[in-house]
Amino acid sequence: MSDSLVLTSVENGVATVTLNRPQARNALSTSMMTAIEEALSRAGTDPAVRVVVLAANGPAFCAGHDLKEMSGIESEDGIAAVFAQCSRMMMAVVRLPKPVVARVHAMATAAGCQLVASCDMAFAADGAQFATPGVNIGLFCSTPMVALSRVVSRKRAMEMLLTGKPVDAATAADWGLINRAVPAAELDATVDEVAAALAAKSSYTLKVGKDAFYNQVEMSLDDAYCYTSAVMAANMQAADAAEGIDAFLTKRHPVWKGC
Repeated sequence: MSDSLVLTSVENGVATVTLNRPQARNALSTSMMTAIEEALSRAGTDPAVRVVVLAANGPAFCAGHDLKEMSGIESEDGIAAVFAQCSRMMMAVVRLPKPVVARVHAMATAAGCQLVASCDMAFAADGAQFATPGVNIGLFCSTPMVALSRVVSRKRAMEMLLTGKPVDAATAADWGLINRAVPAAELDATVDEVAAALAAKSSYTLKVGKDAFYNQVEMSLDDAYCYTSAVMAANMQAADAAEGIDAFLTKRHPVWKGC
């Protein structure tokens, strides 16, 4: 196995970014977070990439922050810098101009759960679990709370945050943390099918839609409709919109230009 903290492969428009620190349960050291950000940045600017799949090697998807590394940082400013780096990494997922799909084969805890919640879509093996257990060690999962509370209801989020108890994949799907729980043997095929479907869409349209989604979701209803109306009007002027509409009307497959 490679010594790289993150492995990246690209095939048929899909970049698979794999966390590769299995001996540490893919804990997010500062080096690991830097490697993830760099991999996302490359995927985001690579014209051959239309979709990113975030996966992991080893017995866990991601165990959250590297507490051993953090316990060696003595100053509050130093600790704050680590959390700021983690927040930038999470925002890099959200702001990537391409869909990011999490492939969760095992446990995702604390900032690992936050990473799953930050992805646009997520699919998990039925044996996977999710938890924000910081409360159990006297360190409330305040930054994971940001992503978690935006994808599940307040009561569900507070249950996870206050108790620290893990929830299984079926429950995570029911609560909206992930899209679907599937048998472990079907996880790869499920993610591949979803990624291929996304890769077949107009990359320009996906970029417009993803950006608009995260912008409008924090707006008032009036502001959201005003904003998205302007987005759709501009989108209608794009070459891919003209191509897609013409293809629909003439009953043929569209040929996307990415603009």
